[in-house]
Amino acid sequence: MSVSSPATKANRRREAANRESWQRITGSEPVVRDVRPAGEVLPGMSRDLVLTSGAPLPWDEYVGGQREAIIGAAQYEGLATSRDEAIAKLTSGEIRVGACHDFGAVGSLAGVYTASMPVFVVENINSGNVGYCNFYEGNEPKRLNYGVYDADVQQRLDYVHQVIAPVVGEALRRIGGLPLRPIIRRALQMGDELHSRNTAATLLFTRALVPALLEMAREGDERIGEVLEALDGNDYFFLRLSMAAAKAMADAGAGIPGSSVVTAMGFSCRGFFIRVSGLGEAWVRGPHATVQAKLFDGHTEDEITWMGGESPITETVGLGGFAQAGAPGLQRYQGGSPDLMVQRNLEMYEITVGEHPHFLIPYLGFRGTPTGIDVERVVATGILPVMDIGIAGRDGGQIGAGVIRAPSQCFTQAVELLNS
Repeated sequence: MSVSSPATKANRRREAANRESWQRITGSEPVVRDVRPAGEVLPGMSRDLVLTSGAPLPWDEYVGGQREAIIGAAQYEGLATSRDEAIAKLTSGEIRVGACHDFGAVGSLAGVYTASMPVFVVENINSGNVGYCNFYEGNEPKRLNYGVYDADVQQRLDYVHQVIAPVVGEALRRIGGLPLRPIIRRALQMGDELHSRNTAATLLFTRALVPALLEMAREGDERIGEVLEALDGNDYFFLRLSMAAAKAMADAGAGIPGSSVVTAMGFSCRGFFIRVSGLGEAWVRGPHATVQAKLFDGHTEDEITWMGGESPITETVGLGGFAQAGAPGLQRYQGGSPDLMVQRNLEMYEITVGEHPHFLIPYLGFRGTPTGIDVERVVATGILPVMDIGIAGRDGGQIGAGVIRAPSQCFTQAVELLNS
């Protein structure tokens, strides 16, 4: 009678744990239920708190655009009347800083949240967990989440928070919530990858709200026309929904003992971070990612800076850079070529547990997107996860778009921790 070696038994346990994480992620059913102020729905959120991207850091470690975004968020919330007052209160601890992921949320770029900001509430009905994301500020290069706060930014935030968010929230409540997986699945077959391209998903989401919006218009709501116009001109509106959905999906696969599947990726001004299912809520930290960027006219590579970002939660569940082959239009936005995008996408199958049964890529013969990044496979192959992102400038604002690769150190450390 053959006896399995300890190594074989350990491998089988790892495979079983990874399969469970993968099944929970790919079996998720995210439904956007509502739009509510962050202070009402984020667990533990309070008015004196500003949330930002990345693993938690002391206030004095935040630099550059991420620091400026936190200061601007404090002023926007009315926690301080000036930049100097905000800095003083942040330094004294009167205003606190927290990490988005610790509150069930994900932040785009600097990722700042305050209590009054409206957020999408996305429930994973198969697991019961909830993901949150705040609203896209608009198409202007200078935005709060890109480290800029001035009168124009405040005006745009007010408009989004006081007009667009309430209308969208009311429409969602009238239709009883909206399943997001069917929208994501269809958008993938219409040229989106649900990170840097959300054109089709935004249109599909808007169309799903039209019956409720028309009903509201018939009742005399004069905001409907301008809200529809705003959604029509905002191809990235759905990004925050894909992020909240991805958070709800990824968290479903977290906390599985022994699993080496990545459940979050993100970065701050200080470096890149990952979470791994079998390591619970611990962050594994590394240096900044490497980047290939296509910059807007008038900008140069020496302007590129890091100020945070948790939108790679989409790659964690098989979207974004892991679905590049389905979004050839991105080459005009972030550079590269169709052949390169397909090559990158095929590489990702080498470092993932399996193919998503619902997220399919037409160009690859409707093959499922590679899903469930396995830190051990990353280390063994040397293939690093690829992510589509917007590029921030040192003076604030978006200066381009591109592709990044996660640093290898995060995955090496994670493997060591799992095996210790």
